[in-house]
Amino acid sequence: MLQILTDGLVIGSVVSLGAIGLTLTFSILRFANFGHGELLAWGAYAAFTALAMFVAVAGGARPIAPLSFGWPLLAAIGVAAVVVALLVLALDTALFKRLRKQGAITLVIASFGAALALRNTLLFLYGGVPQYYSQELQIALPLLPRSVAGGMRITPDQLFVLVLTAVTVVAVQLFLSRSTLGRAMRATSLNPELARVAGIDPERVLRATWVIGGVLAAVAGVFAGLTVQLRPTLGLDLLLPLFAAAILGGIGSVWGAVLGGLIVGIAESAAVSWIGAEYRAATAFVVLTAILLVRPNGLFGERR
Repeated sequence: MLQILTDGLVIGSVVSLGAIGLTLTFSILRFANFGHGELLAWGAYAAFTALAMFVAVAGGARPIAPLSFGWPLLAAIGVAAVVVALLVLALDTALFKRLRKQGAITLVIASFGAALALRNTLLFLYGGVPQYYSQELQIALPLLPRSVAGGMRITPDQLFVLVLTAVTVVAVQLFLSRSTLGRAMRATSLNPELARVAGIDPERVLRATWVIGGVLAAVAGVFAGLTVQLRPTLGLDLLLPLFAAAILGGIGSVWGAVLGGLIVGIAESAAVSWIGAEYRAATAFVVLTAILLVRPNGLFGERR
């Protein structure tokens, strides 16, 4: 049970970060962005490319003990965040901004098209063969997991993912609750018309929402690649768990998305151990359905 919980928390950390961006997009932009999963994949591959460049300049990477990676990957995460933030702003300018007045259904269909284009672009650029960050770091294998807490095994990289996820979530929550722009985003989420009357610039809020969602997706994508592997279908594989976590936690709630992501991650981990890997997604949605039957608005959602 401890091992299932540990593996589930690692999976849930990746899902939680992606779900925060998705729930903010859903609540502020008022449409379900089915291209959000591809932002995770682009973040993962952007970091992979930046990592190759950093390692080439440095003449080889030496890992920072006890982690299996050094400063190049940490710098690559920053590059990936910038790349994905610029990508979502370009998508909004070229596509979503032009269709915003057409309604949510049009935006949803456009997001499907954007997802297909982004996924196939990755497939064209990198091919369909799975890749690993350890290839560029010149490391044969990641560090072996260590036994802690009565036999529970976790790698230092996984522990790093858990800690950095917690720090990121707290930072996002503080930004939304303490900063002027964060309060403007919350006001727009609750009542766009009243927020506009109060003098809040809706375009500024929309840009901030895209950037924050893109940055969180990029970090989540790097974490997914670090703990599993890189593949062009990474975003598609994570898309349904992201939506499950966002809906389970309640649309617009950061802590709800985090808790929903952890629940989805633990459910998937339990399914892999007890039933089989092919049922992991189905198990997560069984949990989602069961909770929504009790709380239709999600764990932290409020009736609008």
